[in-house]
Amino acid sequence: MNLPFFIARRYLFAKKSHNVINIISTISSVGMAIGTAALIIILSVYNGFDELVRSMMGTVEPDLLVVPSEGKAFIPEGEAYDWLYDQESVASVCTVLQEQVFLNYAGKQSVVIAKGVDQVYEEESPLESYIREGEYRFHRGDVPLALVGAGLAYKMGISPRFLTPIEIYFPTRTRAISLANPTAAIRSVKVWPSATFAVSSEIDNAYMLLPIDQMRNLLEYEDEVSGVEIRFTPGTHPQEVKRVQKELGARLGDGLQVRDRYQQNESLYKMMKYEKAAIFLILIFVIIIIAFNIFGSLSMLIIDKRGDMETLRSMGATDSLVRRIFVLEGWFISLLGLAGGLVVGILVCLVQQHFGIIKMPGSFIVQAYPIVLSWTDILITVAGVAIVGYLIALLPVASFYRKERR
Repeated sequence: MNLPFFIARRYLFAKKSHNVINIISTISSVGMAIGTAALIIILSVYNGFDELVRSMMGTVEPDLLVVPSEGKAFIPEGEAYDWLYDQESVASVCTVLQEQVFLNYAGKQSVVIAKGVDQVYEEESPLESYIREGEYRFHRGDVPLALVGAGLAYKMGISPRFLTPIEIYFPTRTRAISLANPTAAIRSVKVWPSATFAVSSEIDNAYMLLPIDQMRNLLEYEDEVSGVEIRFTPGTHPQEVKRVQKELGARLGDGLQVRDRYQQNESLYKMMKYEKAAIFLILIFVIIIIAFNIFGSLSMLIIDKRGDMETLRSMGATDSLVRRIFVLEGWFISLLGLAGGLVVGILVCLVQQHFGIIKMPGSFIVQAYPIVLSWTDILITVAGVAIVGYLIALLPVASFYRKERR
C-alpha cells in the first residue's frame, strides 16, 4: 500500500490531540460539501431554464433555416429541394416571408415583425400548443386571419373576440415616393385576429403570423420567400441534422445559407453560454473561500504532528514523503466534502426533476423550477473542486517547510 496515502487516511479519521483541529476539519469538509451541492443544483437549474428557452424558441425557430446570402427574398426551386423532400428524417418543409411592418389597430400603432406562413406551416407548426386565447387558424373561408403575440396583443388591445381588423402597412418597392401624395407609396392589407399566443416575452412582444399570400400582396412578391424552414422528426440525432445541413448547403450553392438553431440566434445562445460560465466561476470562487478553512486545520495538524514527522524522518522517510502525507490529508478533507456534496446535490436534483417539489413563484409557463442534471456539469464540478482542494492543501505544507529551512 502507498505509505503517504495510508498515513494520511489514518490522520483523517484519527482523533487529534487538540479537539479544535477536528472541529475545523469537520467545518471545512461540510463547507466543501455545501459548496459542491450548491454548484450542482444551481448549474442544473440553469440547464433547466436553458432547455426551457430552447424549447420555446423552437416554436418559432426551425431546426434548419434556408436564407439568402444577400438580399431579403429568393424563389425556392431546384433539385436541392427535391433531394430534401426525400430525406426520411425531415418531418416538414415550409416557406415563410418575414418583414418588419407598421401596424394599426383601432387607433393604436406599432412596428412589429410580420411572418407570412404557408399551408404546411399552418398544419405542422408546434405553435398551436401555445395558444392563449382564440382558435389556431389562418383562414375563415376567404377571410385571412392572424395570430398575434400575447404581449403585442395586450399593448395594442387586440382580441380575437373583437371584429376590428388589423391594418398592416409597408412602403411600396415598385413606385417612387411622391412628395405631393406620399401615402400613395404605402401598401396595406387587412387581417382579422384569430388567436393570441404566449411563447416568450421577446417573441410575444414582437411577432404576428398571417397567411403568406397576404404578405406577398403587401410586399409585392409573387413566388418569393424570405426563408425555408426545415423541421426534423422528434428524436432525430444532432449528427443527422448536421449531415442534412452540410449536404443541403453544398447543393444550394453560395447564394443561400443553411443555418441551424444556434446560427439563427447566435447572440442569444452565446449569451446563455457566457452566463453559465460566469455562474460556474462565481461559485468556484465561493468554494475557494470555503476551502481556506482547510489551510487553518492543516496548519494546526502539521504543528500537532511534529513528533510524528521526526519519528518518520528517523526511520528514513524523506521530506518529500512527509510533505505528501500532509498534502493528501488536506486533500482528503476536501474530497470527503466533495463526495458528500455530490450525493446531496444529485439527490436534490433528481427529486426536483421527477416530483417538482419546489414551485415557481407567480404565474409562469412551468409550475416548478426546471432541472436538467448534466453529467458534463458533474464531471466539471468534480474536477474543479478537486483541483481547488489540492491547491489549497499545498499552501500550508509549502509555508511550513519554508519556515523550517530558515
